[in-house]
Amino acid sequence: MSQKFQASVHHRDEVSYVKLAGVIDEDNELTSLTDKIPSGTAVIDLGEVERINSCGVRDWVNWLGKLESQSTRAVLVECSPAIVAQINLVNNFTGTGVVKSFYVPYFCPDCDEEKVLLVDATDMGPPPHEPPTCRCDECDLVMDFDDMADSYFAFLSNQKKIAEPEKVNGVIKEFAAGEANDKKVRSRGSSTSLSGAAISSLPSVPSLPSISRPSGILQAPSKTGSRPSIAPLTTGTHPGMRAVGSFQGTAPGSRPGSSPGFAAPGTSPGAAMPAFGAGVVGDRPALAQPRSSAIIYILVGVLILAIGVLAFLLFASK
Repeated sequence: MSQKFQASVHHRDEVSYVKLAGVIDEDNELTSLTDKIPSGTAVIDLGEVERINSCGVRDWVNWLGKLESQSTRAVLVECSPAIVAQINLVNNFTGTGVVKSFYVPYFCPDCDEEKVLLVDATDMGPPPHEPPTCRCDECDLVMDFDDMADSYFAFLSNQKKIAEPEKVNGVIKEFAAGEANDKKVRSRGSSTSLSGAAISSLPSVPSLPSISRPSGILQAPSKTGSRPSIAPLTTGTHPGMRAVGSFQGTAPGSRPGSSPGFAAPGTSPGAAMPAFGAGVVGDRPALAQPRSSAIIYILVGVLILAIGVLAFLLFASK
């Protein structure tokens, strides 16, 4: 038996109790269970099914079809949120079977806690269906339903009645250890074991690494409509990042009039280029005197001299 897919079968009179757990994917072994389930009623416990993919859905539908062909009626109990999602998505996911009970997911925003509440389908009443009240174990406040009510409870509109409910309830109480009540609450991240293999009730999701924002980048505008401000960078503000200087003054450890992080072509990485606006601040080198002004003075002098020579020649000819 695969470690990620677990199954066990028990019998009592004409009722079989089938416990499935783990992941139902292309590596499932549902076909091997067909010969172990005789005709009659098969109570299929799906409370510990973490996930089911497209290949698993295909094999599941075919498996239920084989059970129905040998006159076996399926009763689905403790359907996990993953199973409920497929019941609402796949038209023939339950075949001719019926859903007796299912889990409803809840979330507490104050305590960041997740829980699932086992609900009997007959207790939901006629539509529109509303999630039952569930309280948080930490703060005792009413938890939020962690889904959309219209879509999550959609399958209840086509709900069928269970044949021989007394036998079904008797088998559930006998083989479902520690589940004396029809309703129960458990943590959404709790783990159980089946055939010696530990299986978590829900798939774990790896947490994303935290992202720290370095100083010196544009901040998002606030709700009051104020403009984003630019904070000066300092040396060593973020691991693996090098300060590139600020618009005012110089960065620590750099020479006056230089901007760290920028080098002129042909120079070594340690040599810095003059900072922007050089020549404006007193401690920075001033701009050189333009040569065009001296040339203008020479041209004006030559022009005056030429006019004088021309006037002398005119008067001398008279």
